[in-house]
Amino acid sequence: MSKYAQIAEYLERFLDNEVKKTGITKVVLGLSGGLDSAVVAVLAHKVFQNDLLCVKMPSHYSSQSSLDDADALCRDFNLTSITASIEPMLKAYEAMHPELDNLRKGNFSSRMRMATLFDISARENALVLGTSNKSELMLGYGTLYGDLASAVNPIGDLYKSEVFELARYLGVTPSIISKPPSADLWDGQSDEADLGYTYKELDYAMQLYVEERLTRDEIVSRGVEAKMVDMIIERIFRNHFKRKMPVIAKLTSRTINHDFNYPRDIKL
Repeated sequence: MSKYAQIAEYLERFLDNEVKKTGITKVVLGLSGGLDSAVVAVLAHKVFQNDLLCVKMPSHYSSQSSLDDADALCRDFNLTSITASIEPMLKAYEAMHPELDNLRKGNFSSRMRMATLFDISARENALVLGTSNKSELMLGYGTLYGDLASAVNPIGDLYKSEVFELARYLGVTPSIISKPPSADLWDGQSDEADLGYTYKELDYAMQLYVEERLTRDEIVSRGVEAKMVDMIIERIFRNHFKRKMPVIAKLTSRTINHDFNYPRDIKL
């Protein structure tokens, strides 16, 4: 069995176990037309079939190619989907705040999408699946309470370059695999342009730092650009708060997330 066949099988079992032990049998996810949500959708469909609902949430900044790719994935894999546009909410907020820059527009859009998705999950009695990969999580390249929010995330321990390989194994629609990664948060937005490097370059350096625990100088000695290594390390530590639950001030003998710690699926 190939590496990605094993990974796919493990992630399918993970999704089945983590969702069903909550007592919930349905899942929802935001389908953007991008790589990460496509991979999670295909994995989830193998497990939940018609109990998976894909939600397309375009805005006036969404590219037509992303919308077309999302539709193509739904056709290719017979996915159940609905459209819940965030355009009216975003346009209303932009009218109230004409000074919005791209970063604020992007963060607001991401949070409106997640608010919409969690409302649909309440209506459907379903869990929200996350679609953030390890590259994004380590670098903090995501919006707190936006795309970083979810109940279960099957791909959070896969670097972006690994998600590409998993997508190829799963047979994800070729146009989704071949296009440059983008969250479509504003006109012309590109993940790799924002970060300044390709995911292939970033992932190689992060694997040396995170997985192999090499020092900054050891990584540079392997031919990796020092400026990029410094950026990666700085972002990992600066954005660590995004990977943790909110810190609670300790006042009693048993404080939530300090001393009062149980697995999230604990039962009486």
